[in-house]
Amino acid sequence: MSQTYYFVAASQSFIESEPLNEVLAERTRNYAEKNKPIDFFYVERPAFLDAPELAELSAKVDRPAVAVISTDPKMIRWLRLRLEFVEMGEFQAENQEKATRSLV
Repeated sequence: MSQTYYFVAASQSFIESEPLNEVLAERTRNYAEKNKPIDFFYVERPAFLDAPELAELSAKVDRPAVAVISTDPKMIRWLRLRLEFVEMGEFQAENQEKATRSLV
């Protein structure tokens, strides 16, 4: 059975100029306060952006790309509001390993 993963993606150089570490640290603290397990991952060179069904969205993201993915669409919408110039989307994967797989 596959799982839906939601994501924001941007060029690595853009993300490095944004306060992403601070934003993710804030979200991690929030999850800890609520005893909620971490369900988001930072991925460099996400392979899922090469999927044919994401071609239109992927064309908007300069390479090398990075992404933050989650099983929680609310978390990704929140992240989208905190960061500018990121693309938001979703995809299906059979498991977390395939979802977070990177091109090396």
